[in-house]
Amino acid sequence: GIRLAPKEKLDIPVLFMPDTMKMHETLVVIHVMRENGENWLYEDSAELNKDLKSVIVAKKGGIQGILWIYPVHGIPEAPQHKLVPAVVRCRARQRVERRVKVLLTGVVPGANAMPTARNSAMFNTNMPANIQEVQLTDGFFTTVEFLYELQYQSNEIKSQLGALVGVHLIQRDRDTESGIVTLIFNVVFAPNKPMRNEATLVVQCTTGGVWKFPVLFIATQPEVDDVINIEAVGLNKESIVGFKLTSQTR
Repeated sequence: GIRLAPKEKLDIPVLFMPDTMKMHETLVVIHVMRENGENWLYEDSAELNKDLKSVIVAKKGGIQGILWIYPVHGIPEAPQHKLVPAVVRCRARQRVERRVKVLLTGVVPGANAMPTARNSAMFNTNMPANIQEVQLTDGFFTTVEFLYELQYQSNEIKSQLGALVGVHLIQRDRDTESGIVTLIFNVVFAPNKPMRNEATLVVQCTTGGVWKFPVLFIATQPEVDDVINIEAVGLNKESIVGFKLTSQTR
């Protein structure tokens, strides 16, 4: 019953308030008819009924109404406030591996699945750029699949870290009482020069939940390659020492 003038705009608010980490789907359908109730004249009304689902054809011919159909996917995302970034530190031209543990709540829908709380996502590395898919099976619960990847703040940071960082899921557990899923990742960092860049570990469940965890990669100064000793041959005379430098890139 909303009346619109020619070229007038209409805002349609859509509210999404999830209580679990599960994707919801719906359709926003807008039905437009002429105010006087008459049909739009169209010669090939029968053909429209076969090809276009967004057009309502009247029995006596003509177009009775037009539909705009917009699919909406509501994807809940865990809050990220108060998350301390995991720090992966390594000297340049060396390689380090770290265990990173993340906690996910409300993963499996059902009686034991917890609603999304304010502290639903926690992150720590107290244990000493590829998209991958894993499965979690726990007793009588349905198998849950996860996708995870590292996202970077810019393409420049991605070009610097993409080939230097690797993430692989090595362990997954689920608490049957609380519904919290624990994922443990093995993070490999092999920097070739000093740097300090941030990334985000994004974990997505096929049921629709998304969790994001900040990660800080720090590459410190490399170890000294060698010590150059120059022995003086006398006062006011030059002493020369030669050494080679090899570049790892072109």
